[in-house]
Amino acid sequence: MANQDLASPLLSPRRHPSDPPHSIVTIHHDNGPPSKQNLRKPKPRTQNHHHLRHNNGNGDNHNGNNRVRGGNGNGSNTHLERPDPFEFLGSGSFSVPAASTVDPFLNHTDKVDGVYEVVKIVLCLPIALVRLVIFGVCLSVGFIATKLALLGWEDKENPMPRWRCRLMWVTRISARFILFSFGYQWIRRKGKPAPRGTAPIVVSNHVSYIDPIFYFYELFPTMVAAESHDSIPFVGTIIRAMQVIYVNRFIPSSRKNAVNEIKRKASCDRFPRVMLFPEGTTTNGRVIISFQLGAFIPSYPIQPVIVRYPHVHFDQSWGNISLAKLMFRMFTQFHNFMEVEYLPVIYPLEDQKETAARFAKRASNAIATALNVTQTSHSYGDVMLLMKAVESKQGKPSSYMVEMAQVESLFHLSSQEAVDFLDKFLSMNPDSSGRVSMDGFLRGLRLRASTLSEEIFRFLDVDNYGKITFKQFLFGSAHVMKQPLFREACQLALRECDVGGRGYISEEQLGNSLRVTMMNMSKEEIRELFKLFDGDGDGRVSNDDFMSCLRRNPLLIVLFSHCLWHDDSSEAGDRTADEIV
Repeated sequence: MANQDLASPLLSPRRHPSDPPHSIVTIHHDNGPPSKQNLRKPKPRTQNHHHLRHNNGNGDNHNGNNRVRGGNGNGSNTHLERPDPFEFLGSGSFSVPAASTVDPFLNHTDKVDGVYEVVKIVLCLPIALVRLVIFGVCLSVGFIATKLALLGWEDKENPMPRWRCRLMWVTRISARFILFSFGYQWIRRKGKPAPRGTAPIVVSNHVSYIDPIFYFYELFPTMVAAESHDSIPFVGTIIRAMQVIYVNRFIPSSRKNAVNEIKRKASCDRFPRVMLFPEGTTTNGRVIISFQLGAFIPSYPIQPVIVRYPHVHFDQSWGNISLAKLMFRMFTQFHNFMEVEYLPVIYPLEDQKETAARFAKRASNAIATALNVTQTSHSYGDVMLLMKAVESKQGKPSSYMVEMAQVESLFHLSSQEAVDFLDKFLSMNPDSSGRVSMDGFLRGLRLRASTLSEEIFRFLDVDNYGKITFKQFLFGSAHVMKQPLFREACQLALRECDVGGRGYISEEQLGNSLRVTMMNMSKEEIRELFKLFDGDGDGRVSNDDFMSCLRRNPLLIVLFSHCLWHDDSSEAGDRTADEIV
């Protein structure tokens, strides 16, 4: 051994199949990330290779590579590293930030609480009826005025003619009376709107449906709104008169077109100023969530505006409360308080190249500072997750929020993809605290109990709790998908299974491939996994079915780790011991 070093093979690179199995000691180096060549050398999971293990005192055997995983010193969950089943992809450590204790969408008075509130509602019921009549009359008058202003107007790509804008003043005054009917007899203002030529774009925090009604009356801006708003009775007609910029947040081309329209209308003084709510959804006003970048990409001066709804007994924010209930509570208050503050104009930095993200951060900081609230990485994607959890009647829906802006930044994972992962997680039957046990995890992925299955679960269970949260499941799955070799592994797995290149995989072919990694799989177990891969249920797995299933269930790529090993072994005539470990 005098001439051997750590890079030399400890065993003969050639081994006859009839030879007894070797016991191999794996030596891990932490001096830097492994090269792609080494990443693509997974250890085959067969009974012909036995690794030295140590007992943890609970009867479970684990590999002896106890490096610390997941620790970043910033409150993230950490634990001693268990065997990483995704090491063949080049997977390194990943961390799961501690769950946020803030719920930006929680309405704190969604239920009538206290004798005072009950008595006040009863006393205000006659007033509410009068307010309801005023609301209906004003909405009708505004609708008729808007229809007249739009009558015969075909050239909607250009600014609205001046006489039509004057007619829209009837609708704007009607909007002020609508605010009056909701209990906003007076509204406190601080500061003044900057001239349109100084700040062509205005951004504001978003707390309630009252916000756009006020801004419509006060500024009559061109707003950016979801396409679905166009179909709302009465409201759709009114916002069309504002020459609203429609956007579908889930379609990249629609977002790009919206940015181009913002640039076009902000650059022309004949158009009204452009108004955006960069948070993209309503919050409870106690935090500022992540900003979308549409308002900041054009690099025009921006005036931030903040709205507050001071209250003691009734939270006016449109969070986890229905619109009908919120309107009823507003109608049955003596007075609802609202404050609007116009902040100093924020200019893009001309002496240095400033990204839209940094410009948005400056505006976000200005609004958060003026409101004296914290900022979080929540986004509309968290609302989607929250709604999904509510629909499935989870005990604690807010525990399924993951601060999607952070997830998108780290893993380039869309909100819809996160909702799909939540669908899978909910199929695992989480308990009232939002955690999934090992049994539920295996049922959701159609896996049987095995050493490999346990390693996958413990890979996600970064805090050694014995159960996993949705955030751990999402971060772990996204971490696997992010690996540079994930796509290659999927393609090699497809090539391995599709014997003969027919363009589809039979149940028998899938079973033959799976048994290389998980021996002794029964026909029933293979059939369950086959059903998972057979997305369209036609009895065979097409190439698209196969790839789509692995994108939805990236953790299952470990079942095909032998494909990469086999691919490398076919390229290299001889394998050294460190290559097969």
